[in-house]
Amino acid sequence: MRTVAFSLLLLWTLGLAGCQSEAEKVNRLLAQYNAEYPAYAKECLDPVTSGSARMLTGEKLTAEQMATLEAKKKERDARCKSEADRLAQIQREILAAQQ
Repeated sequence: MRTVAFSLLLLWTLGLAGCQSEAEKVNRLLAQYNAEYPAYAKECLDPVTSGSARMLTGEKLTAEQMATLEAKKKERDARCKSEADRLAQIQREILAAQQ
């Protein structure tokens, strides 16, 4: 009887330690994501929405201005792709650790 109780206590302790380490992993990943996302948003997302604001005000853009905006968007997308992919990977790891 004592052996069974000890075994159950040991399994419960290991399970609790596993939950704590998963929680620590989630917290670490969240801290990493929260530290990296603001710089990404400022560099890669704000310029995108600032161009949209001009169009929402009804400002007419010439074909040349549209081509310039499209070229800037492609350059920004290429420059920001690796960071976007890394942040997406962190999000996937957070979701996996929470399950």
